[in-house]
Amino acid sequence: MRIVFFGTPPVAVPTLVMLAAEHDVTAIVTQPDRPRGRSGRPEPPVVKVWALENGLPVYQPEKLHDGAFEAWLRAQRPDICVLAAYGRFLKQPLLDVPPLGWLNLHPSLLPRWRGPSPIQTALLEGDAETGVTIMRVVLEMDAGDIVLQESTPIGPEETAGDLTVRLAVMGARLMAQALVMVERGNAPGIPQDRSRVTTSTLFDKERGRLHWADTSRRIHDQVRACNPWPMAYASFRGQTCRILKTQWLSDAHGAAPGVVLDVGKDRILVAAGEGQLVLLRLQLPGKKALDADAFLRGTPVTPGERFEDGP
Repeated sequence: MRIVFFGTPPVAVPTLVMLAAEHDVTAIVTQPDRPRGRSGRPEPPVVKVWALENGLPVYQPEKLHDGAFEAWLRAQRPDICVLAAYGRFLKQPLLDVPPLGWLNLHPSLLPRWRGPSPIQTALLEGDAETGVTIMRVVLEMDAGDIVLQESTPIGPEETAGDLTVRLAVMGARLMAQALVMVERGNAPGIPQDRSRVTTSTLFDKERGRLHWADTSRRIHDQVRACNPWPMAYASFRGQTCRILKTQWLSDAHGAAPGVVLDVGKDRILVAAGEGQLVLLRLQLPGKKALDADAFLRGTPVTPGERFEDGP
């Protein structure tokens, strides 16, 4: 099949690799280069880098709905278009272009966690499982009929970065299966149960702010959800301290939230609003991220000190 692929971040690359190996990918559409890092220099999306390295044409439109992009897409004569984390809204004239429609890879078990941050939100909310959904694209966000879906358990220590890698690979495999079904004309279309819809919202830096009055389980899940971005953070000795890895304990204590209960060779035990949080990896401003044993060698901590809520 002739396919135009739409995607931007690293999570989209496994699907692109699969498409390039098994189909006629006529073009890659990705977002424009954006300034990144301290230099502020424009950097290309990861999808663009991979496509150019593998000889695939790339198109980066600033505008999608001025008529020019629709004309360009029609000129590609796609049988179907495939989306994987493209990050921009598509209106009906574009959706009408490919005769076999559009397929989208969404990293959740729809209708749970529609929206822009399904992986982080599943972790933040303590979900025991998540998965990947291949669905049809319609005007309403993430509301199209389900073609294929597969679930997977979430590991108790798994971070958003870990889970993103796993779901990207799973999603590429599922997309390959869905495309075979579409080509054969036997792809299912299962309507989503609207009574079960939940919606995620965009993560920002504020989502990383820790509140020690929360339960230790909630803080632990927040740390996982915010790794690798925006990273969970608290205040320690007047400085912003990133918390990168934790464990949670349900043990009761009589201390105020945020108070250091005990310091071991490779861990710092902190009181939460309910239960206790074990700090295993931390980072101070201008310093490298360190496991707790290395952190304590450079920054000794004593019981009774206190981590405050994120500044």
